Amino acid sequence: MASDLVIAPVSSKADFGAFIDLSYRLNADDPNWVPQLRAEEVAKFSAAGNPYFDHARVQLLLARRGAQVVGRIAAHIDELALTQPTEQGMGPGTGFWGALEAEDAAISAALIAAAESWLKEQGMIRVLAPMNLSVWEEPGLLVRGHDHPPMVMMGHHKPHYQGWIEAQGYTSAKTLYTYDLDIRREFPPLIQRIVSSGEKNSRIKVRGVDKSKFEQEAATILDILNDAWADNWGFVPITDKEIVHTGKKLKPLVREDLIMIAELDGVPVAFMMTLPDLNGIQQRTVGKNGKPSLLGWIKLGLWIFKPTQAGMRVPLMGVRKSLQASRIASQLAFMMIEYIRRAAIANYNSTRGEIGWVLDDNQGMNAIADAINSTVNKEYRIYEKGL
Repeated sequence: MASDLVIAPVSSKADFGAFIDLSYRLNADDPNWVPQLRAEEVAKFSAAGNPYFDHARVQLLLARRGAQVVGRIAAHIDELALTQPTEQGMGPGTGFWGALEAEDAAISAALIAAAESWLKEQGMIRVLAPMNLSVWEEPGLLVRGHDHPPMVMMGHHKPHYQGWIEAQGYTSAKTLYTYDLDIRREFPPLIQRIVSSGEKNSRIKVRGVDKSKFEQEAATILDILNDAWADNWGFVPITDKEIVHTGKKLKPLVREDLIMIAELDGVPVAFMMTLPDLNGIQQRTVGKNGKPSLLGWIKLGLWIFKPTQAGMRVPLMGVRKSLQASRIASQLAFMMIEYIRRAAIANYNSTRGEIGWVLDDNQGMNAIADAINSTVNKEYRIYEKGL
């Protein structure tokens, strides 16, 4: 019964623990859900562990029936998103909610209503959802591809959430694609010729990152990223503190031969980041409560040290705006993809790659994905609603 449902802000350490624990309990029966390390989830939703909170207002909410926790949601407002142009999807008056977990449709509806109410109280007039939390973390709801686990840094949701959200008046704002690629197959002859041509061009240099200069390389990538993505739908600049935080978090996964920087006339103009799929090993070693056993920790550590037979995901790439309308932009992209493909096979015995997410109307990136014979394997939808 909805009448005995109580929704209240997270206000204690016990509430916060219940907020974190709920996702493990409600998703334990889904074979394609990947339990993340509980410590990582704690950090994600706490101001001490996530620099997103430095420029965001966040309200965590719990739903209870009696003493039983039956749902959760996070309502939040990103002050940086409020400063972006409205034609790019964000802008003044735009708030968010995410991290929705609920036992049934009535609980989901009540949680969404509570999040909307908080956002309106904060002066918001529109909501984009789900966002968990930043647009750079896990944006969107999985609406296609529930039959296989997500790769590292991508979300997974039960199919019925789509109907629950749409029933509350939400309509599609944007669709995000991930592309699946059999990296054992050589790229079509045309792409091989483009790569070969680039290799003969003395102005072009494509190199792996130098991990001994990690902070300098990270700053170079951030500079290209913020320039390359500035005009994209949903763009919110990444802060220096966020890049340092993310760099530390991902450093164990960073491999010098899997992250490429392309230089033109000696100037860095493009990058492509590839990460071994941590989710694959976590699904086998992390318990349904987010805590590995001692043996699980050992297996996880050994895999991180040498991630053989791992899937590979390209979560981020970018080319400076000044080059985006030129032929050289796609040439640099194909060169970086090909070099990473070769390294993944030779050094990690990999067979599968995933590119994304990619905006559904990003014609350039979708064309590149098509050209290398990759196929869409998952779709995530970002919804919107006026408040």
